[in-house]
Amino acid sequence: MIRAEVVEDPIDPSVLLGLVGEDEDGAVLLFLGVVRDHNDGRPVRGLRYEAYVEMATEVLRAIADEAAGRLGTDRLVVLHRVGVLEIGDVSVGIAVSSPHRAEAFEASRHVIEEIKKRLPVWKEEEYADGNRDWVAGISPAPPPGGESP
Repeated sequence: MIRAEVVEDPIDPSVLLGLVGEDEDGAVLLFLGVVRDHNDGRPVRGLRYEAYVEMATEVLRAIADEAAGRLGTDRLVVLHRVGVLEIGDVSVGIAVSSPHRAEAFEASRHVIEEIKKRLPVWKEEEYADGNRDWVAGISPAPPPGGESP
């Protein structure tokens, strides 16, 4: 079961792990992206993610489908949280299982790298001094054979 969602509620790692894994799987992998207390040498107090949820969900699903194709199974779950998050909160959770570890690592790595490149989610950090800044992202490349909208 491939599951890819943009969510507002906290991400529970044990729930993610419970959604993957079969008797034939020798690898079950969990990746968590968490809010850290600094960025670019500045102390961070928290952050806020914003997204056009319908569009972000479609892109996240496409990324998950690609990774599952590489993995060779459909046992992949990816959640990205939006809203206000505090230090230590999980912002991204990826759970994957497969018969062998190499495929699980590759699928998880593909998901997080493509999220960073393609997912239309914007991050605003709040710093310890009370200032806020939107974090620069990566501009997505136009689709093959087409122009960007």
